[in-house]
Amino acid sequence: MSDIYPTIAQCAIVATAFKILLFPAYLPLWDWYYEKTSEWTLDYPPFFAYFEWVMSQAAKLADPAMLRVYNLEYDSWQTVYFQRFTVIATELALIYALQLYVESSQGMAKRAAQAAAISVLLSPGLLIIDHIHFQYNGAMYGILIASLVLARQKSGLLASGLVFAALLCMKHIYLYLAPAYFVYLLRVYCLSPKSIFHIQFLNCVKLGAGILAVFGLAFGPFALQGQIPQILSRLFPFSRGLCHAYWAPNVWAIYSFTDRVLIYGLPVKAEALHSVTRGLVGDTAFAVLPEITPRICFGLTLLFQVIPLVKLFLCPSPTWDIFIGAVTLCGYASFLFGWHVHEKAILLVIIPFSLIALKDRRHLSAFRPLAVAGHVSLFPLLFTPAEFPIKTVYTIFWLVLFLMVFDRLAPASSRRRTFLLDRFSILYIAISIPLIIYCSFLHQVIFRKEYEFLPLMFMSSYSAVGVVGSWIGFMAVYFTS
Repeated sequence: MSDIYPTIAQCAIVATAFKILLFPAYLPLWDWYYEKTSEWTLDYPPFFAYFEWVMSQAAKLADPAMLRVYNLEYDSWQTVYFQRFTVIATELALIYALQLYVESSQGMAKRAAQAAAISVLLSPGLLIIDHIHFQYNGAMYGILIASLVLARQKSGLLASGLVFAALLCMKHIYLYLAPAYFVYLLRVYCLSPKSIFHIQFLNCVKLGAGILAVFGLAFGPFALQGQIPQILSRLFPFSRGLCHAYWAPNVWAIYSFTDRVLIYGLPVKAEALHSVTRGLVGDTAFAVLPEITPRICFGLTLLFQVIPLVKLFLCPSPTWDIFIGAVTLCGYASFLFGWHVHEKAILLVIIPFSLIALKDRRHLSAFRPLAVAGHVSLFPLLFTPAEFPIKTVYTIFWLVLFLMVFDRLAPASSRRRTFLLDRFSILYIAISIPLIIYCSFLHQVIFRKEYEFLPLMFMSSYSAVGVVGSWIGFMAVYFTS
């Protein structure tokens, strides 16, 4: 088959050139999870800390001052350039994984895979979070996609599980997706394809030993020092409250918005009036509606993860598409019902969903509102006037381009499409541009410094409606496929 253009490599070169335009003494090992000079403490698993230690060896050549823990708010040009360059360099993992994904596709599906891969590579979410807000999510999503692609072939199942285990040791947010991996590897690797009652013991031993070895390398040194409780307190800070500083667009954003509306005309708890609109990290209190506890969040998350996992486990021969669907729905459930969810976690839904969004037009109908809501919900991460044109123009361009391309490439479904979901997608997308203009520009012109919480509340609630609508649509698609 002739090469499909543009290639992943060509798009990567152009994207890197654009990202470059946005350039305008490490602690002892045993202090890593105790250091708190800065408010930005280490709250990632050890493999990410090891990764940062390796980066620090090069960083001291660029500017040793950036490695001094007490040097808060330090932002020399060498530091900024070093950070942005390393984000671009480590994103090679994403480029490699996307190329693997395209190569693993066959026939006519390869062109659709190419379009999906390029959409992920040029994602506004990764641009906003990694290249402006600044993090290393691109590299880690590259590892995730590589793990998903390895699971596409029977010979890669063991490697898929081990790569995902390593990813968990880099960033524990991927625990959101772990149940789908557990069920899929149990069903297709540890149990016989002929009967779920026949265990393949050798495969179980290989997978179990490999995962234990990965976690041993990550956490073993700290376990020997008795630091596991301290690490867990950093990784799972339940004291931070239900909602993040800016409401992630999930059911709790809708719940919080409803609570704000009910304030008018109903008895309220005075101490809760400002708790969910102040833009700070902390405990969340509701003025009218009942309080939400971590147990409630855990119970709802588990419930809505188990539902698709039952289908994955009971399927006589689970396909890769069913697995990716289960991964996506586990991401949805964790994002929509989890405790203290960060808005960037929406990429845990968007990126795996992108890999199957072009399976047919029913999948695409569920993906559209997610693509809009998920990327728009990241806008408040960039709140300075100089960042407004970059995030807005780039995101709108990406949405228009790829939704048009996806619309051309997605084949017709053999099953009947949902009329209401299609109309919901069109209406939802139509509302997005005026809402962005109001929240990012007009509100400040009209109200100046009054009602500062309104743009965040509107943006979050609007995005939450889109994510919830997309989730409901995809649940219907998943269980009728």
